[in-house]
Amino acid sequence: MTPTREAELADLISAAAEPLHIQGGGTRDIGSPVEGLTLSTAGLSGVSLYEPGALTLVAGAGTPVAEINEMLANEGQRLAFEPMDHRALLGSSGTPTIGGIMATNTSGPRRIQVGAARDFCLGVRFVDGQGQILKNGGRVMKNVTGYDLVKLMCGSWGTLGVMSEVSLKVLSIPETEATLICQGQSAGQAVASLSAALGSPFDVTGAGVVNGETRVRIEGLEGSVAYRAGALQDSVLPGFEVVTGAVSAAKWAELRDVTPFAGREGAVWRISLKPSDGPELVAALAPLAPEALYDWGGGLVWLMLPDTASEDAHAAVIRAEVSKLGGHATLIRGADQARKMAPAFPPEPKPIAALTQGLRAKFDPRGVFNPGLMGA
Repeated sequence: MTPTREAELADLISAAAEPLHIQGGGTRDIGSPVEGLTLSTAGLSGVSLYEPGALTLVAGAGTPVAEINEMLANEGQRLAFEPMDHRALLGSSGTPTIGGIMATNTSGPRRIQVGAARDFCLGVRFVDGQGQILKNGGRVMKNVTGYDLVKLMCGSWGTLGVMSEVSLKVLSIPETEATLICQGQSAGQAVASLSAALGSPFDVTGAGVVNGETRVRIEGLEGSVAYRAGALQDSVLPGFEVVTGAVSAAKWAELRDVTPFAGREGAVWRISLKPSDGPELVAALAPLAPEALYDWGGGLVWLMLPDTASEDAHAAVIRAEVSKLGGHATLIRGADQARKMAPAFPPEPKPIAALTQGLRAKFDPRGVFNPGLMGA
């Protein structure tokens, strides 16, 4: 089912007699498998309002991200939160949509500076599990009132409602960017370098480690970038080299989309924890022969490891170690058996689980939206 109007979407949901598998562009097959009729928002496409001077854009949930990026680039603007394209990592097809980005709160390396996708969502229109059309927030930055359902919907993975329209804040594209790089640091040394850079006054917009290369990004006016790059080299990152322009941009696209793990066998976990704890976690999991990428200064660890010898993609072991450090782990890619056996999303503490169930009972009382996707 692919409705092309919001009213049609509401009618389909109201009439649903069985579970619905909610999809945007079909590029993120993450979470426990959902049995049900596929309801795609891809038909709810198109930009209805774009005011470059006000830094705002309103688009149907099914609008391709590529279409939005092109429109923004023509005006020297962009989606500053740098959303990931999961297709290479997951081996999926389809077209990433802006509704899918918001429903999953997909945010890239620049999150450390500008915030997450949800921080750029000014308003939403969505349909709840009873077929009611609801809206929250507004179309401009000063028109966000009432309960903040915008933040609630962003990251709910289509379990509370189906977005039909989103309003976004956009930002200007900087004049240039530069990345300071260093090869051969240990994981601990690399994370220490990233922490030092992020603690400096030089406005870092990316901090990660890929294939043994420590990377720190700065963006802005050409003169400012040149000055800050030199200052970082002199005072914080001695021995680091500088690359600029397209070479720099390619390095962050690689980390954003986790392409070193694309096209290879193995389960992929996305782990959030205190930045300084990342190397300790990877060391504790050494018997599983993991490969690790670090983003967000070390606070986001992408972990790949063989899952052929484990029916649950080593979920029990990984979550036990992550729990010791106060973090949480999400299974992003795994064999079908692993996705059925291990909840892809981290189990919630009882008080949080009770709140989650209460919200679902309110917004989707019939339980038709993506049942089981995020666990019980």
